[in-house]
Amino acid sequence: MKKILNSQNKTENLSSPHLSVVIPVYKAEKCLDELYRRLKESIETITTDFEIILVEDCGGDNSWNVIERLAAADPRVRGIQFSRNFGQHYGITAGLDICRGDWVVVMDCDLQDRPEEIPRLYNKAQEGHDVVLARRGARSDPPLKRFTSWLFYKVFSYLADINYDGDAGNFRIMSRKVVVNFNCMRERLRFFGGLVQWMGFPTASIEVQHDQRFEGKSTYTFIKLWKLAAETVIAYSDKPLRLSIRFGFSISFLAFAYGAYIIYRGVVHGIQVTGWSSLIVSFYFLGGIIISILGILGVYLGKIFDETKRRPLYIVSRSTFNLD
Repeated sequence: MKKILNSQNKTENLSSPHLSVVIPVYKAEKCLDELYRRLKESIETITTDFEIILVEDCGGDNSWNVIERLAAADPRVRGIQFSRNFGQHYGITAGLDICRGDWVVVMDCDLQDRPEEIPRLYNKAQEGHDVVLARRGARSDPPLKRFTSWLFYKVFSYLADINYDGDAGNFRIMSRKVVVNFNCMRERLRFFGGLVQWMGFPTASIEVQHDQRFEGKSTYTFIKLWKLAAETVIAYSDKPLRLSIRFGFSISFLAFAYGAYIIYRGVVHGIQVTGWSSLIVSFYFLGGIIISILGILGVYLGKIFDETKRRPLYIVSRSTFNLD
């Protein structure tokens, strides 16, 4: 029987660990054992009072069986599995909904985010920062992946009107205060890094080593990146609407100026106005612009429609602990 997990009504456990690690899992069966081993060794240099939350996003492999085995061997490992694939940022949201730590680390499962960097993030946070980002120096991704990521964050920062650091991925540590406030934001379009930055808590960063993937290849394709970019821009800003207004006024001004020029040539120089082809092309051009702007409006209205449904952000199918 599927269970709907609502963060605003979640069950509180009297035992709150000092540190939580939240990891969305997708097609990672071959690296989970190594991930657990390295996490355990690294975190125990800080505290033995911790939990590791693994959110399996229905990748279709054997990841859930591995999570169940790890949780059976170590009760500090807590796993949940979605009813279907909801996406990475929903996985992070689910992990933050159920985590209990005073400090919470969010990281990816492919071991490009090195567990050995967690003590450094923790120590930096103890200097008085609510959020500490792990900025990736020399990235180990292929050149095309680095370029598309760079372009994604540039476009996102411009259209969303925020100065988002593209060298900082999801890997970071946050205080309980940040997590509690993050969990209050339940909009359907989720972009974890953008939501955390929007809150504006004191933030610092450290440079970390970025490793190659332990196994497999990234599931974030070029198309998925740009779909994420489009959705997050719509979620965080009305700038596309404002840009379409400016563009419309610019076209109108140019059309007015060209019309005045035609009248001037006809009246002053007696030049006959011709060119049905150019007129038809202009009609098609303006028609395309109008349809595009209506499309932008339609997308915004569609997202408003999605929000009014008030559906849960995700549904949990199975867990290694009692959610009730």
